[in-house]
Amino acid sequence: MTHSITRTQFILLAAGGSAALLAGAYGFEYLGGMAPCQLCLWQRYPHMAAVVIGLLALILQGRTLPYLGALAALTTAGIALFHTGVERLWWEGLASCSAGSIAGISVEDLLNPAATVAAPVRCDAVAWELAGLSMASWNGIASLVLVGFWLMAAKRR
Repeated sequence: MTHSITRTQFILLAAGGSAALLAGAYGFEYLGGMAPCQLCLWQRYPHMAAVVIGLLALILQGRTLPYLGALAALTTAGIALFHTGVERLWWEGLASCSAGSIAGISVEDLLNPAATVAAPVRCDAVAWELAGLSMASWNGIASLVLVGFWLMAAKRR
């Protein structure tokens, strides 16, 4: 079955998958009101890179860009695995993430009792689950599938 799928189609699946995961993340944030933690944000950047790489790979031939796309998806999967471990308390997260952070909040707002300051979003708390897996876990699984698509694209001419 995979022999009938072209390089372009694999690139569209891989880059489109990253775009869909980004759309989902932004949907949860802006439509669902779920603020992302620091590790959630870090998982987005390689997906953004994969989308750009995908656009370039549609224009330029060669195997380098699909391999870079695979690396971007693998990077996201690695961050997602680390995040899953932090959520499950298998290991400690970053101090600024698991302990909460007030980065980006002005001193005036911190000292003003009338100011509304949102609580920091913790990386070690699961905000949403499906079938016992967090968003980070699902992102990791999906990103590994995308790695496969990128590698298949690299094998096609």
